[in-house]
Amino acid sequence: MNKEIENVKEIMNQSTVDSIAEVRAEKARLTEIENRLMENLKMQGVGTYNGTEHYITVSEAERNTLDMKAVREKLSRQFITANTKVTAYITTKIFGYTKKKVA
Repeated sequence: MNKEIENVKEIMNQSTVDSIAEVRAEKARLTEIENRLMENLKMQGVGTYNGTEHYITVSEAERNTLDMKAVREKLSRQFITANTKVTAYITTKIFGYTKKKVA
């Protein structure tokens, strides 16, 4: 009986994994379309662009970044270790099977 349950679970997991892969592929396709559309608005310049139910603003902004390589060169390993926060979390990754035949 346990073997049958394990088989059913494996089939259900296979379906779940395949569904996630399909969603990711569609999400990537839609993101590419969105990026092209947004780039089209950005090329028109700063401003507000109105739709019938939504609007998008294009604006200039600044982002500050920290050169961690330079920081590591200036600060001691002890200081960096003392000020590094470690957070445990659960993650998932998806991988595709290759269609190539392996010798």
